[in-house]
Amino acid sequence: MFASVTSAAIAALTSDSPLFTINIGDFHWTVTVGTVIYVVIAAIAGLLAEFIVGWRLPGGIIGAVIAGLIGIWLFTHLFPFTITGDPTVYGVPIFRALIGAILLVFIWHLITFGAWRHRRPYYRRGD
Repeated sequence: MFASVTSAAIAALTSDSPLFTINIGDFHWTVTVGTVIYVVIAAIAGLLAEFIVGWRLPGGIIGAVIAGLIGIWLFTHLFPFTITGDPTVYGVPIFRALIGAILLVFIWHLITFGAWRHRRPYYRRGD
């Protein structure tokens, strides 16, 4: 009895049920539980990637979320490979998302490092 009630409650929570809908003219966008979880995983992967690489993306948390989203997309659709034991949440492989975000932050660091290396600091100590 208890197991069937618990599994039914878990199924109801994890189903891709809509949270709210945005209607602007002919544009209708429904935000679901899966979408929110996807963005949360992207944010965590992006922030961890920034921490691991040691380089911050422009835009703060928004930049980290975008890096996570692009990393998830790259390693699930463009370069699909499998990692044994990779946990998935709502179809998002966690390790592949983290690897994609790390590579994106690292590539951003390689591209922009030359622009930041020779800049003067915003302030001088002792002045």
